Amino acid sequence: MSETPNAPAPSSGGTADPAPLGLAGFAMTTFILSFVNANLISEKGSGDVILGLALFYGGIAQLLAGMWEYRRGNTFGATAFSSFGAFWLSYWGIVRLGTGGDAHKTIGLYLFAWFLFTGYMTVAATRTNGAVLAVFVLLTITFLCLAIGAWQNAATPPAAMTRIGGWLGILTALAAWYASFAAVVNETHKRQLFPTWPR
Repeated sequence: MSETPNAPAPSSGGTADPAPLGLAGFAMTTFILSFVNANLISEKGSGDVILGLALFYGGIAQLLAGMWEYRRGNTFGATAFSSFGAFWLSYWGIVRLGTGGDAHKTIGLYLFAWFLFTGYMTVAATRTNGAVLAVFVLLTITFLCLAIGAWQNAATPPAAMTRIGGWLGILTALAAWYASFAAVVNETHKRQLFPTWPR
């Protein structure tokens, strides 16, 4: 009995596209947190929900997506997902392990540093597709507003710029969900049913 030849391995080395997972983890965590930042939800205990998402879906799942992007040789995806996974893990650590002291200047600087990072990743995103580029443009502006809001030193209710950042964060999350949705559906159906506007 002759041996059946092995099918050629896909160029990704057999690794499925991790971008939809990374985008979905980012989208959901950003969506929930942004409702709080926009002052649309202010109930006690909402922080626990955000921290759970930040640790597991926004953090660990996104970090894994970044590692799989390294496996696929995608420098942009690896850098973006690994970094934003680490962002959510650091957010969890800051809130859960923080001393409770007033650190609004440092939090503002932390958010401003993420604004800078997201800004230069936006330059790189101009070579991806329109859906991903929209996420990065919106996120860059969101981080800037949140940084200014933190420097305004208002917690309850959130500062005006934090609320604006919350609304922008909701738009960012919806854009990221769309990019994830389009990638999953198009890959599953093996044809482009939903546009992502390649560049």
